Amino acid sequence: MSAITIFGKGNMGQALGKVFTDAGNDVNYIGSSDPVDTIGDIAILAVPFNAAVEIAKAQSEKLAGKIVVDITNPLNFDTWDELVVPADSSAAAHLAELLPDSKVVKAFNTNFAASLNTAEVAGKQKTTVLAASNDEDAKKTLQSALEGSKLAFVDAGSLRRARELEGTGFLQMTLAANEQIGWDGGFAVLK
Repeated sequence: MSAITIFGKGNMGQALGKVFTDAGNDVNYIGSSDPVDTIGDIAILAVPFNAAVEIAKAQSEKLAGKIVVDITNPLNFDTWDELVVPADSSAAAHLAELLPDSKVVKAFNTNFAASLNTAEVAGKQKTTVLAASNDEDAKKTLQSALEGSKLAFVDAGSLRRARELEGTGFLQMTLAANEQIGWDGGFAVLK
């Protein structure tokens, strides 16, 4: 069992909270106006990218030594036509620079809230969490916290793979926004 703090109480935050609670973890939420007293072993940034950056800056000391899960897709929400990070980098890499004493993991950005709630992509395939990090123990801890949930887990490699995960998340979001797939759809990983 892990102690998990979720920054954000929106659709993704609530879906992730349910997944981790169902898996037997202790979950607490921090909203934008809530005081940050304590943070669990795993902190999940279930907020837009710009808010994740602000949390990283404001809470870097409290996040030191913690596993910090970045679920963001750094989409330009004004145009829905580009990512707001350099093409050779990622939101997760930027957050890792801001949190040098934390163990940053990119995960859940290729999952929609609906597919987390049902543990299925479009009602057809098991929902898979892809996780990238330079810290192998952080990925194993996250995987362990998901045991008991109905989700599958795949180690996507080092944090350098966050760039590809964010590109995949971006494509999936634009497909859903253009009604090419449903918000319960997306990409499935078959093994």
